Amino acid sequence: MPQPGHAQPWRLGSVSRRRHLQPEKSKFDESSERIINELAQGLLPLDEGVKWFASLEEDDRREVLHEICRYALQAHITTEDGREGVARSGVKPTMTPAVLIVREPILERMSKLINLPAAEHTKAFRVLISTFSVADTRRRENECRGACSHEWHHLE
Repeated sequence: MPQPGHAQPWRLGSVSRRRHLQPEKSKFDESSERIINELAQGLLPLDEGVKWFASLEEDDRREVLHEICRYALQAHITTEDGREGVARSGVKPTMTPAVLIVREPILERMSKLINLPAAEHTKAFRVLISTFSVADTRRRENECRGACSHEWHHLE
């Protein structure tokens, strides 16, 4: 049981305390979903996304990282996507988030990305968004071509 005032560990696939207590989607969740998908589709520049992300409180940043990981897993992310995502992210390949995203097993690495210290959040965000963008683009081009019913693939 976490001590009051101590950070709650976040695990991939878990539900945040805030979401568990609020069954309806909050305004924050809806806006973050749209921003993440606009970033992944290149409709919003990465630098604008980074400014938005940096303006969030630490718990909200962790929630956004968790959300991006879920979307990336739904897009069937691979370590090859991770390599391309790191190249696009502007993060040095030797930084912790960049090292984690290119190693198997990807599910375990995503969990570690979510749990990085706050000082690593912006780098993790850049790497995750860029990698999700690669995986989501591949999915849109290969699986959704011509007959896509995913609402988030029709943002333009």
